[in-house]
Amino acid sequence: MRTLLLLALCASPADEWVRSAKSGAWSDPATWAGGAAPKGGDRVQVRTGHTVVFDIATEAPFRVVHVAGTLRFAHDKDTRLDVGVLKVHPGEACTDDGFECDTRPAPLEPGAAMPTLEVGRPGQPIERSAKIRLHYFEGMDKETTPSVVSCGGRMEFHGLPMNRTWVKLGATSKAGAAEVALAEAVEGWKAGDFVIVTATQRNSNEGGSLRPGPRARKVYTEERKIASIDGLKLTLDKPLEYEHRGEGEYRGEVANLSRNVVVESADPAGVRGHTMYHKHSAGSIAYAEFRHLGKENVLGKYSLHFHLAGTSMRGASVVGASIWDSHNRWITIHGTNYLVVRDCVGYKSVGHGFFLEDGTEAYNVLDRNLAVQAYFGKRLPKQVLPFDPNDGAGFWWANCLNSFTRNVAVENDRYGYRFEATPGGKLNLTMPVLQPDGTHKAVDIRALPFVRFDDNEARGGGLYGVRLGECVKDRVGPDAAHPFIIRRLKIWDIHYAFRPEIPVVLAEDVDIWRAVYGIYHPDFDRHVYRRLSIRDTVAEPFNRGHDDDNVQHGPLTVDGLTLENCHGTLIQVSQHGKGESHFRGVTFKDNTRSVPSYVDITANGQPKDAPPDDQIPYYFHDWFGPGRTAKLLTAGMAERAADGLSYAAGPKPFAGPSMRIAETKDVPFPELLKPVDDLPPSTVITFASGKIVRGTTIDNGEVKSVTVNGKPARALAPNFLAWEAEVEPGPLSAHAEDAAGNVEKTPHRR
Repeated sequence: MRTLLLLALCASPADEWVRSAKSGAWSDPATWAGGAAPKGGDRVQVRTGHTVVFDIATEAPFRVVHVAGTLRFAHDKDTRLDVGVLKVHPGEACTDDGFECDTRPAPLEPGAAMPTLEVGRPGQPIERSAKIRLHYFEGMDKETTPSVVSCGGRMEFHGLPMNRTWVKLGATSKAGAAEVALAEAVEGWKAGDFVIVTATQRNSNEGGSLRPGPRARKVYTEERKIASIDGLKLTLDKPLEYEHRGEGEYRGEVANLSRNVVVESADPAGVRGHTMYHKHSAGSIAYAEFRHLGKENVLGKYSLHFHLAGTSMRGASVVGASIWDSHNRWITIHGTNYLVVRDCVGYKSVGHGFFLEDGTEAYNVLDRNLAVQAYFGKRLPKQVLPFDPNDGAGFWWANCLNSFTRNVAVENDRYGYRFEATPGGKLNLTMPVLQPDGTHKAVDIRALPFVRFDDNEARGGGLYGVRLGECVKDRVGPDAAHPFIIRRLKIWDIHYAFRPEIPVVLAEDVDIWRAVYGIYHPDFDRHVYRRLSIRDTVAEPFNRGHDDDNVQHGPLTVDGLTLENCHGTLIQVSQHGKGESHFRGVTFKDNTRSVPSYVDITANGQPKDAPPDDQIPYYFHDWFGPGRTAKLLTAGMAERAADGLSYAAGPKPFAGPSMRIAETKDVPFPELLKPVDDLPPSTVITFASGKIVRGTTIDNGEVKSVTVNGKPARALAPNFLAWEAEVEPGPLSAHAEDAAGNVEKTPHRR
């Protein structure tokens, strides 16, 4: 009904459209029916079967450009298209609606040509300047226009490539310096490019927002332009105001936001535009810039939006994009699977930045992206998941069955990374999720583990580095064979570093530095930590179960823990619940500042409703020597203990005044989790030109091989996160096998 109404209100009579008569140049009058090129205010249609080369810089915006054939931007000159609605849509009918498609997108009929917008193409990027500027026209719907929309068409945006869009600093840049050292060489950067130098210090006042305005708090990320480049040295157009750390393990970044292919709102202070792909669309984005887009407080109108594409856009990718000054997200992945988002820079967004919208998304790849300054927003009208306050996360998702690797989140209002799936009201968290065999199955999304969460970093945010879950009430999670696995996580200069409020967690090589709180508000229930380092943490380095709830729901093991130069009670004891806590390989180092004791209860004591003997024993293995374990109980629990051990106070500062310690022997160190790799790999072909095929494979274990048309691919990144193969041109089929013997059941065919 809505589509029919829009057709009635917005569709133009045939004589109001300027339609292509044949293939040709946009500027050539002979290309157009009537013998005149389009002019400002026109509705323009590139008809099915025609290829029109856009070769002008518009003087006045077109109201609508409907691409039913192919609109290809010229490669040999600077171009600019000013438009109200740019719609890539099959058929003759087109409306001014900037969100809905005029007919339901469907798979192409055999032999049918896909309507195509080409601003460059894979392997053939635009070498000059190409811009699409979105204008609002009076009479259009301000909620849906202006926009660029693909309704079952192909949209390609390809600018000049860079080897890296952001890199780590190679040395510390002092306040007042106008030069920045890079940790690695960059290609494709040039004088005049707009860059940011990211914050390496935290504002201690977590109130307010990073967003400019009356309640704005201080920000340390700085905007500059490149004056010159000399090897690993950038000279900036003006000196830096703050110091930016660039030495050792903890460094800031320099990110380049400039691209030669640009989509932007013509009036950022007025009615902004948005960009979206619908189901059965196709295309990819490489080294393009999306700026001043996104409609604040409007559902679905984001800077870059993949909308309910399911598996129909497998093969789509966003690589090397710059998305900045967005009033509504950077990239939204909604009901879409297999999307690859890599080497992108998001800077300044109202609400969450890299956003997976409704919990049905699976097997998406977010790799080596930089998320800087996602601001507090508001809940959006009619949003799918009502529990999400849209309060500024660099990365936000409700379904962990995706891959997050090598990403960095800096100076976001609330979170670096946020996983949330909270029950409440009539919300059903059992949702249809893509399975390895290609079917969909209704599952509780809280119980889905990561495909991968490796090598991520968070710092300088308003409150949290990484917060996973909020399951205090129902406490739903995966099983011991499929835990949430976090590897090589780095969090620094933050208030709350790591809040794992989910059961069944395996966290390895977690590094926390200069936080107020280290492990905070944890749901200790089958939690396993290995090689955990917490340094320079000023309040609660290793928090008790659920903080003030002071409850532990299951066993905990910590194998390898360094606590260095920290404050307060270093390991807080959970005082009621069930299970045991086991520690091994613990190192206390230089903890001399305001440390009353290493292990003790907290000042507020045990909750009033806790049973007196419902407390958690703490074991420190090999504390007195090999096989000789220290067992710690609270004083009251030690008095009632029936284990035959002799408990005593001290020694200080190891055991706090409320604790009692005894020696026990031959206590086994528990094996709480037994991860099983029964998930097949997931493969996406992202590029094919001539004999060269490239793609991405993800897996929760080790990928053994990737095969394309029966030929092995070679890895370009660890674990085949990027790969390349050489095969004869023609139809392609790619799949992978992992070291556990799982073979991909749904090869990618294209």
